[in-house]
Amino acid sequence: MLKGFFSIVFINSTIHMMTNGEKKLQLYSCFISHPSFSVRIALNLKGLDYECKSINVFKGEQSHPEFLKISPMGFVPALLDGDMVLAESSAIILYLDDKYPQHPLLPHDLKKRAINYQAYIRDNVGPDERITWVHKHLGKGFTALEILLKDHAGKYATGDEICLVDVLLAPQIIGTLERYNYDISNYPLLSRLSESYKQVPAIRNALPENQPDFPKEVKGIILIRIY
Repeated sequence: MLKGFFSIVFINSTIHMMTNGEKKLQLYSCFISHPSFSVRIALNLKGLDYECKSINVFKGEQSHPEFLKISPMGFVPALLDGDMVLAESSAIILYLDDKYPQHPLLPHDLKKRAINYQAYIRDNVGPDERITWVHKHLGKGFTALEILLKDHAGKYATGDEICLVDVLLAPQIIGTLERYNYDISNYPLLSRLSESYKQVPAIRNALPENQPDFPKEVKGIILIRIY
């Protein structure tokens, strides 16, 4: 468990059933949420079929009684897997990695595993935050990541396989470039990772603009963190 992570786990009796009798994964997601983006990447990397249920945070749907039965704190994303319900992005990703071993997200090497736990950005950027504030704090985080990853990066953040840190970092980098108009050219390692991430189908398919709830016309929307 990563420091600072908080998860909601409980049993839910209303589960969507697949035609073969198996319980199908359901992801309650918002196209504009960084954590939802990360969970979609993890699901795609593991080749897991899931039903996406859109939560419109701009309309306050995360506070509707129906959704609070799934996620009592109103966290987005939330995941239903059989009788298991999780509401916190990092807890969801670690759960998926434990249950579904295909494409493991944590390296066997203990040092690289530790770096994966350490190298993640936690931000609380909301739609009302000022862009100057965003730039300042992203810059601090990106500078720290350049230092932390410089001796471990390969094609991806900690080697030549996509791992946990990539799943968490890709939405941050992509969101920064596309939503904040932030120049990352001063961060050569992160710039290179950005180009690598854009070539990964699991990441491309998880992009906000490829989600069913993405509006037809969106300008200047900031990706937000809703855990």
